[in-house]
Amino acid sequence: MTTVRPALDPELRALLDDMPLMTHLDLELLSQLRQLPSVPVESLLEGRRIDHREITVDGEGGARITLSVFSPSGADAAAGEAGAARDRPAAGAPCVLWMHGGGMVMGDRFSQIDIPLEWLDRFGAVVVSVEYRLAPEAGGTTPVDDCYRSLLWVEEHAEELGVDRSRIVVAGVSAGGGLAAGVTLMARDRGVPAIAAQMLVCPMLDHRNDTASSHQYSGGPGVWTREMNAFGWRSLLGGLPGAEVPGHVSPAVAEDLSGLPTTYVDAGSAEVFRDEVVTYATRIWESGGQAELHVWAGGCHGFDALCPRAHVSAEARRTRDGWLARVLSPVE
Repeated sequence: MTTVRPALDPELRALLDDMPLMTHLDLELLSQLRQLPSVPVESLLEGRRIDHREITVDGEGGARITLSVFSPSGADAAAGEAGAARDRPAAGAPCVLWMHGGGMVMGDRFSQIDIPLEWLDRFGAVVVSVEYRLAPEAGGTTPVDDCYRSLLWVEEHAEELGVDRSRIVVAGVSAGGGLAAGVTLMARDRGVPAIAAQMLVCPMLDHRNDTASSHQYSGGPGVWTREMNAFGWRSLLGGLPGAEVPGHVSPAVAEDLSGLPTTYVDAGSAEVFRDEVVTYATRIWESGGQAELHVWAGGCHGFDALCPRAHVSAEARRTRDGWLARVLSPVE
């Protein structure tokens, strides 16, 4: 299988030259990475009229799942919503349930939170970010279960949150994108709750880790390599009792992708997840569903979170915003 790689976007390449990149991940390195300070969410909220509160919901086996809830405050709520839909339904605001990235093994509910906070600013969306439990300590179905229980909490508390139940979007980046896909499959299979759309940003979808793009990004340093991906999946799947991996955990192996809500999915051309993302979108189309797919030329994994000021990053964010504006606009 070819190991020739698509070239990185020149602007991204220059920025990545100054970043420490790794070839692999193991328990020792994971322990060191987890000791790095969390994202200072206060700096992101400074100067913005956003109400922020922390709540906990019940998880499996008596565990407690922490959710961060961000809501537009005061006049900004109406102003933000007006940017996308001036005839806001009386039922309430849109809501984004956000799942962070980190290969299933690291990160927290504030990781990449700047992405959904932009949707709060633009659309007046309530953002709920999930502190799902991490592998390997909590593997198997635990992370996706935590996210699904969080979705149920949002639906049950829609009035309290000021949320329109018909405009709940699940979204995530990398591992969080995979969890968003898994949660959407769970909601479809269990019949509750209704999800308006799913946004999967460079999602981690396939535990088999055997696509052409996976092999292309093996054997050298990178943002997320095939070897790092294998560690993340091993850590997660070690919590499964049997050999069969359910589609809720590894969405690429789900036999049926019919009946899913409208989907946005993207990736960079220069990353491990490129091919599994393209295949997932194709299978949604083959099942009669609606998906919008973007493969950003020269984009590495997580490029717009790592380098938000790069031109390709700005274009990727604008494109997602445009799609969300269409999805969240009320039907006349």
